[in-house]
Amino acid sequence: MPRPRHITDEQIVTAARDAFLDQGFGATTAEIARRAGVSEGTLFKRYTSKEELFEAALGLRDYGQWRPVLLARTGQGDVRRNLEGAALAILHESSSLVPRLMAMFSRGHDPSHNPLLGRLDNPVRRDAEALAAYLRAETQLGRVRPQDVDVTALTIMGALTHYIHREHMLPPQGHDAIDSGRLVRSLFDVLWPGLSP
Repeated sequence: MPRPRHITDEQIVTAARDAFLDQGFGATTAEIARRAGVSEGTLFKRYTSKEELFEAALGLRDYGQWRPVLLARTGQGDVRRNLEGAALAILHESSSLVPRLMAMFSRGHDPSHNPLLGRLDNPVRRDAEALAAYLRAETQLGRVRPQDVDVTALTIMGALTHYIHREHMLPPQGHDAIDSGRLVRSLFDVLWPGLSP
């Protein structure tokens, strides 16, 4: 009769995530096992390779939960508020995504050395596509002024990704942090006059 598990896969993934965020892909399976309180053999019984454990630990596929929420709001509520809510959700989800992406890139930027890059769909491109799809649907309903929705979506994503880069990837260097709510309100103060029907 096999011994019952005393540690869950989630506990192993959490230990692996902590190790990879601290040390990048260079974190050893011995270090991950130590943090999880298990043997390396236990790791490899549950995950066939360090690569598989790395992908599970980073959880990059969990990003983008805001997309279907925004699309489900098509034709409902106030368009500007829907867009502002989506922008805030992007910023919120990105605050946990950025450290994970940085750990992923510790493996390198070449897909031949970093197979996860080939399996990871570009989240910024997918975000822009979701925003454009929402804007296109609202335009068809007459709730948004006809314009180039792809460029509008890229404009929104450009502002948001710059903010993410500025606030989460670079140490503060002589600039005050900008509250995400202030950024989103001000962004749509600028954009909304061109979108309002």
